[in-house]
Amino acid sequence: MNHLYKFYRSKKIFITGHTGFKGTWLTLWLKLMGARVCGFSLAPPTSLNFYDLSGLEKKITSITGDVREPAALKKAVFEFNPDIVIHMAAQALVRQSYADPFETYSTNIMGTVNILEAVRLEKTVRAIVNVTSDKCYENKNYLRGYKETDPMGGFDPYSSSKGCSELITSAYSRSFFSTKASDQDFVTAVASARAGNVIGGGDFAKDRLIPDMVKAFLKKDIVHIRNPHAVRPWQHVLEPLMGYLLLAKKLYKQGDQFSGPWNFGPDAKGLSNVGDLADKFAAIWGGKAAWRHDKKSHPHESALLELDPSKAKELLGWQTIWDTDKALEYTAAWYKCFKQNPEKIAALSEEQIRAYEKQARVLR
Repeated sequence: MNHLYKFYRSKKIFITGHTGFKGTWLTLWLKLMGARVCGFSLAPPTSLNFYDLSGLEKKITSITGDVREPAALKKAVFEFNPDIVIHMAAQALVRQSYADPFETYSTNIMGTVNILEAVRLEKTVRAIVNVTSDKCYENKNYLRGYKETDPMGGFDPYSSSKGCSELITSAYSRSFFSTKASDQDFVTAVASARAGNVIGGGDFAKDRLIPDMVKAFLKKDIVHIRNPHAVRPWQHVLEPLMGYLLLAKKLYKQGDQFSGPWNFGPDAKGLSNVGDLADKFAAIWGGKAAWRHDKKSHPHESALLELDPSKAKELLGWQTIWDTDKALEYTAAWYKCFKQNPEKIAALSEEQIRAYEKQARVLR
């Protein structure tokens, strides 16, 4: 881990979507490493949110803005003059994409175009990581993990918008940022990152498994779960964030040879169906925590999804550190702290990052 701290110290990192669940964890981690962070994002998506609890507002340059507004985004990038850009801003919910497909496509597609345009015109950014989703693949319910070379697709608006974001990233990389581009004076290395289902403290989004369970348990209600038999690659939120940090460093230092798409997901041991994961989390939570199957009709969601992370393991040295049980334990601890002592959330979150770093140092 020391090599990451040494690399990111004083680096200027521009993050879109920094007020979201994953964005807040990443921003907090980068500040611990001594990076200079500028965040560009809408206001936190929920009244209860990790970003406000984290205390980051006073520690970074935070700009309230919409990635669908190219002029504002370009201005923010030009004025901050970053070394690295990590694009995380998105409409990130499958069910919301059915309710508002226009918002989903305009944010996830044009937001990608706008940040890539800003970087193309700035010509000082050394590396950009576009965070998409494991759902970007054309899901055939394969009994194997999807590889980076598998085709893009997506049944629902969210998934297809992420597939489009991947295609746009590839086109910009080859057309404008490749060292093979004849008119390229300053080389920017571009990659995309596809992560499996993440869990962890600080997620308050609607229609996600852990947040829905926590909300019900805090009210002493029984949570209703839509697809208990759906299989997903579960991992703690710090796992893919570590992948993004390793990838951005490689892009910055070694350029084009690390450009392209990357999967960050657990191996087969991290696969679990929704019902089994819910059973484990309810048991860890304790008391009378319980769930029931919601048998009402719901929009389509994939029954099986797995990533093949072998490329990241081999070339980045990335691997899953916490198994599913450990990830659920840290997640439950975060939400229980939030319930009892919300003023201690920032300190607890830093403690969890340190705990992850300590184990990663042993295993890597």
